[in-house]
Amino acid sequence: MTLTNPRTCNTCPPAGRARVSEAWPLVLGLTLLGGIAHAEDVGRFSPGNGEPPAPWLLQRLNESVAPTRYVHRVWDGVAAIEAHADASMALLVRPLAIDLARTPVLCWRWRVDAPLLKADLTRKTGDDYAARVYVSFTLKPAALDWATRAKLRIGRALFGPLLPDAALNYVWDNRHPVGTRAPNAYTERTRMIVARSGAADAGRWVEERHDVLADAIREFGPHIEATAQLALASDTDNTGESAHAGFADLHFVARDEACQF
Repeated sequence: MTLTNPRTCNTCPPAGRARVSEAWPLVLGLTLLGGIAHAEDVGRFSPGNGEPPAPWLLQRLNESVAPTRYVHRVWDGVAAIEAHADASMALLVRPLAIDLARTPVLCWRWRVDAPLLKADLTRKTGDDYAARVYVSFTLKPAALDWATRAKLRIGRALFGPLLPDAALNYVWDNRHPVGTRAPNAYTERTRMIVARSGAADAGRWVEERHDVLADAIREFGPHIEATAQLALASDTDNTGESAHAGFADLHFVARDEACQF
C-alpha cells in the first residue's frame, strides 16, 4: 500500500491530479447553484449528562466485540460526546442529509488523552484510532461496476444494509503525518485521511476544518450522489488498547464561511 502525503508528494501520477482538476468545474457549478449557505449543525450538543441524544445511535459492527461506550456530558466547558474504548469498537451514528454544494466544509472539535501506541493504518491488525470522524456517501449508479455492486451486496448481507457505497474517515493517528491518505486496511470503499497526528495536541480541545466535497471527489471522483451518515468512533479492538476521546460542535459551512465554534 502506498501512502501519499499531499504536502510532500511531488511524484504523484499526473492522472490522479487531473481527476481532481477536472472535477473542480463541477464543484464550482454546484456551489453557485446552491445560493447563500448557512451553517448546518449536525452535532452541536446541548449541555447534558447521560446517553447520547437522538438521532445518534450506537452501531456495532461485530457483536462478538465489546462496544465502545459513549456518554453525553460537559467536558472542560464544552458540551460533547465522550468516548471510552477498551479493546472495543462501535460507531456512534446519525443520518446525514447535507447539501454539499452549499455547505461542503465540515468543522468540529475533538480531543484525545493520548494517541494509540500500536496502531498502524496500513495493517488490519493496526486499524484502530483514538478518535475518528466518519462521513459516508451514496454514489451515482454509473460509478459502481458490477463487481463493486456484488461486493457491496455481500458486505451488506454480512454487516447490514447501512454499509455505504463510499466513506471518508478523518482520523487522529499515532504515526503518519497530517494529510496522509490511504485506503482502509479492510476495504477500498473507505479512505483514511490523517487529520491530526501524535501527542502534541493531546489533552485539550482542538478544532478541525475539512472540505468534505473536495476530499470525496479526490478519493472517489465526481460521482457523489448524497451524504448518508455521520459517525464518531474511538476503536481499539484490533490492538487491544484503551482510548479516551471527545467530540463536539460538528457543523457544515460554506467554503467562504468561518467555522462557528
